[in-house]
Amino acid sequence: MLTLCEDQPTATTEALQTVADLLGSDLLAHARIAGGRTGLTRSVIRVNHIEDPGGMAFWLRSGDLVSTTSDTLEHMSEPTVAFVSRLQSIGCAGLLVRVDDERALSPALCHSSHELGLPLLEVTEELDPDHRLTRGIRERAKMHARAMFRSDRLRRTLTDVALAGGGMEDLATATSRECDVAVSITTVDGREITTAGRDEELQALRGSIALDSTGRLRTDSIDGGLGLHSHQNNSIAVCAISANGTDHGRVVLFSSRRPLTEPDLYAADTAAGVFAVAVARDLALSAVEEKHRSNFLRDLLLGRGGEHAHAVAHARRFGWDIGRPVVVVAIEPIPRHDDPSPTRRPLVDRQMAAFSSALAQRDSSAAIAALGTETVIIMGSGPTTVSDVHEIVERVHGDGGGGRQPFTVGISRPCTAVEDIPATYGQARTAVKVGRRIGGDWTVTAFDELGVFRLLSLVDNEDELESFARETLHDLAGHSAEAQDMRKTLEILLATNINIAETARALHFHYNTLRYRITKLEKILGPFTDHADLRLDLSLALKIMAMRAADHQM
Repeated sequence: MLTLCEDQPTATTEALQTVADLLGSDLLAHARIAGGRTGLTRSVIRVNHIEDPGGMAFWLRSGDLVSTTSDTLEHMSEPTVAFVSRLQSIGCAGLLVRVDDERALSPALCHSSHELGLPLLEVTEELDPDHRLTRGIRERAKMHARAMFRSDRLRRTLTDVALAGGGMEDLATATSRECDVAVSITTVDGREITTAGRDEELQALRGSIALDSTGRLRTDSIDGGLGLHSHQNNSIAVCAISANGTDHGRVVLFSSRRPLTEPDLYAADTAAGVFAVAVARDLALSAVEEKHRSNFLRDLLLGRGGEHAHAVAHARRFGWDIGRPVVVVAIEPIPRHDDPSPTRRPLVDRQMAAFSSALAQRDSSAAIAALGTETVIIMGSGPTTVSDVHEIVERVHGDGGGGRQPFTVGISRPCTAVEDIPATYGQARTAVKVGRRIGGDWTVTAFDELGVFRLLSLVDNEDELESFARETLHDLAGHSAEAQDMRKTLEILLATNINIAETARALHFHYNTLRYRITKLEKILGPFTDHADLRLDLSLALKIMAMRAADHQM
């Protein structure tokens, strides 16, 4: 059955089922086949007349015989050859073009339709105004015109809101009011940014299958992707917010009271265009503010923040509280060769954004900025600081936005004066460096937990450290399984202060077996059970071996 409009079947016929059938009717008997003759057997579900060059994408469906004019084709933003390719990819039945006396179909258009087997039909006269299909086409054109006027009014309204300084929430409210629907603005992965509309509609949206169990829009599935969708008794229209070639989020129109149609999707795209302008504006302002924040935080870390009172007052302008006891947290990403596309934001910026979001829930007055190759945080200090940092890391780790790429974290000691911040920053950097060498990826290390590793990290000549370890441990410095096993025995002995019974229990050895091992160790290392200085040397050598082993694993 052939229809002119999905929601208004103004003209139908059982006889016309293919392009060839339509050509044989009294409506198009005078049409000329300009290309794609091999596709005349394509089924026609709907004759779809379009005169808006910018709205083509919203009205086209599989099975459409697309009717338009040569003037419309001339004013399209995309090349006509690309347009024909898009019709083919959608599954349209063909293209019917009414040309005037001064224009003709381009050879490129005819060639493309021929290559694709997409029927290209040309008419030079007005269609019979009394034909049942013509009446349907006129109704379809009126619907498009109404949608364009409605969207133009929405665009003007939203533009006025944006020019007045309105943000996402204001734009969503205006869109909801103009379209009489619930509106949700989300991130690219479906996380809600803001909503507007009637409470009952928003509750229906949150309870619909358009959202997953965490409350995110299903942007990774067909049902939750771009376009028009029906969910039970609910209807949803989704469009992308794109600015400067980057996808920034989604505009979602939702209704449980009426089915949303193509004009609603057209309106959603119009709203998304204004939202994109607002996003670009906010990103530009944010970039300027972020530069000021980063410069000031860098000055604090380098000791150029000024006197304590002045620095504290200046930090308050950014919403930071550095007048309280604080710690410095340094986060250093570990780049991988499989890092995502270079068109994405830099890794440090993505990780900073992820940490900023997680930090806001724990310490909204903390200072944070991306500084070249690392993210630095100055946050309040308290009894739970280390556990708080661990919780923040858990929130970021694996949650996208930079959390999937590995990083290491260092935490300084507390300080109470701005002039002490550079020293605490040095402590955080030391914790990052040593923690990464010992623990590898994802390690969170507090400066106070480093112990003797702090001293070892200060030795720049790593060859000298390795030489000391080899000369002290002798055969135990090797990489064989026996050397590693004997080092473990030595490590437990030193940790228990040569308590043979406790060491035997820890290693699950018989007492005599451990005595035999001690004798063997002293033949290699010397009488360490009787000499405290030698035990100290051995402990340091084992620490160096642990650091070197971590280096080789990274």
